[in-house]
Formats: sequence, structure tokens, C-alpha cells
Amino acid sequence: MVAVPVFSGVASAGANDPLFINLTTDESHRATMAIGFGGNQLKLGHPLSIFLNDRAVVIASTANAGTFAEQQAALKALVEKGANVIVCPMCMKHYGVAEADLLPGLKVGNPELTGGLLFQDNGKTLSW
Repeated sequence: MVAVPVFSGVASAGANDPLFINLTTDESHRATMAIGFGGNQLKLGHPLSIFLNDRAVVIASTANAGTFAEQQAALKALVEKGANVIVCPMCMKHYGVAEADLLPGLKVGNPELTGGLLFQDNGKTLSW
């Protein structure tokens, strides 16, 4: 008789595994869900990185404070608690978001910064 290992398909995170959220939407509800989920995981001890790309880059701009006040306040609070929020430079250019208009503490992505956070040991990723 041969024993065959069975994979249950259930993944679990270690107590300090980093979380990388890929946020692509400018839909306020979906963005709030992603940012809130990340914040809850940060509270549980998981280092958090949020990558704002595609349409989500407009959330990062102070020029859009009237539309995204709730999301911007949440991002600011997360940065103050140690989260990394990275903004895609190509997407910024495409959607007309100026670096000077980014919320304080947000970083323009580059291969080293974004890749370094995405490919951390034991990191988990989610997309919205």
C-alpha cells in the first residue's frame, strides 16, 4: 500500500507574516474594504503594505480629498501605525496624479521598493 499525501487547500498565516494588498479600484466601498481589512491585519501583528495601482492611484491624491476623505484618513492612520503605502508611478502618470499631491507618507513605487515588500519571506497577497 502506498501513502499519498493529501493537500487540504487551507492556508494559514504565521503570527507575523506580512500582508501585501494590491488595490486597483477607485470604487469607494471596495477601497474601504481593502484598506479596512489591511488595518485589521496590521492590528493583529501582520506588517502591511498596500500597493495603489491602476485607478486606485486617484485615492492617493490630495486633489481628490472631497471624493475620498474616508479612505485618505484611513491610509494616513495606517501609515502612522507603520504600514507601507506605495503608489504606482506609471498609473500616476496615466491618471494625472502628481507626486506633489500625494498624501504625506505615501511612497512612489519602484522595482526595489515594491518588489522588496511584495516578495518578503512568508508574505501573503490579496487583490481588490
